[in-house]
Amino acid sequence: MPRAVYLLALGIFAMVTSEFVVAGLMPQMAEGLHATIPEIGYLITAFAVAMAFGGPFLTIGLLKMRQKQALLVLFAIFLAGNVLAALAPDYRTMLVARVITGIASQAFFGVSISLCAQLTRPEVRGRAIAVALNGLMLGTLLGLPLSTVIGEHLGWRAAFWAITGLTVLAALATLAGVPRIERIEDDGGSLRQELGAFRSPRLWLTLTTSTFVIGATFSAFSYLNPILTEVTGFSTGTVPLLLIAYGAATVVGNTIVGRFADRHTVPVLLIGLLLNLGFLAGFAVLAQLSVPAVALMMGIGLVGVTMNPALVTRVQRTGNARPLVNTVHSSFITLGIIIATSVGGPAIDTFGLRAPLWIGAALAGLGLLTLVPDLRRLRAGRTAPAGKSVDPQSPREAKASSRV
Repeated sequence: MPRAVYLLALGIFAMVTSEFVVAGLMPQMAEGLHATIPEIGYLITAFAVAMAFGGPFLTIGLLKMRQKQALLVLFAIFLAGNVLAALAPDYRTMLVARVITGIASQAFFGVSISLCAQLTRPEVRGRAIAVALNGLMLGTLLGLPLSTVIGEHLGWRAAFWAITGLTVLAALATLAGVPRIERIEDDGGSLRQELGAFRSPRLWLTLTTSTFVIGATFSAFSYLNPILTEVTGFSTGTVPLLLIAYGAATVVGNTIVGRFADRHTVPVLLIGLLLNLGFLAGFAVLAQLSVPAVALMMGIGLVGVTMNPALVTRVQRTGNARPLVNTVHSSFITLGIIIATSVGGPAIDTFGLRAPLWIGAALAGLGLLTLVPDLRRLRAGRTAPAGKSVDPQSPREAKASSRV
């Protein structure tokens, strides 16, 4: 595996840690910025919305750059936003800072995943993407608890300064260790060709699958703390340990999925969604029992957000592996998070804390429906009579599949 892939994971880790830091420091930030807890919660929403809708436009603006240069520009923008957050004198300034960092981080994900595809052979591309996305998993496992500990002991601004230092380290490592890759246009691409991929209805359906997969997972993850304390009955001191265990499960699951994402993309997604639906529904029914609740929570960690390598592989084969498609894909993933958190809160008010788990199960079911066309194509390919060729893929996908 090229060393550059691990360096890209470090950059993703820094940005994911910044995304999650607000969730762990809500009371301190509310006091320091003279805001309410709900207002601090809107900072998380603002970051996600900026990612979903701003990231693709920033990516378009960087298409004429070499991808290493684009990464360094994105580090600079993200760094500026994070420093602004650390220095923010009031809530409005912090809101602006979160929007800046959200837009930059989304574009960074898209360019990084595209660069992974160019740095590795097609037959190990899914594994390389899994390595890079371990930065996301480690952000949950290590970044969130470490930034929370720093913020609790040294103040919330210290947490943002720590992320600033991590960002500088990741940028310097990228400068030294990531090779120069030619511009997309140098390989025959253009903005028109980038946008042309989105004329495919199949690509939009593929992107929608990602929304449902991640939305299903975050319906549970976003409310694990209150579910585990108020329904299952764990103490508040135990929950952080359980969340670390959940983060460890995502690292393991991500590694396993990365091994199979290239050759068995759709079957991996089918099995993952079926298992996640079962885990979410089981958690909803058995949340009051501590042992089953923890086991089912760990199951969600293993087969939830860990589907990302297979999701990315499927999108790249349906569209292309260029930065804009990857960034828009990240936006659809973020849209799943927005849906999960925006629907889950009102549902809790009406139906109680188990409601987000049932919503997650429903989203997983919708994700399964979006796989039906691909499953039919796979079945048609396997049952075609000898001597007859069945082309279940577009020419671009067939070319990609022939390489793996």
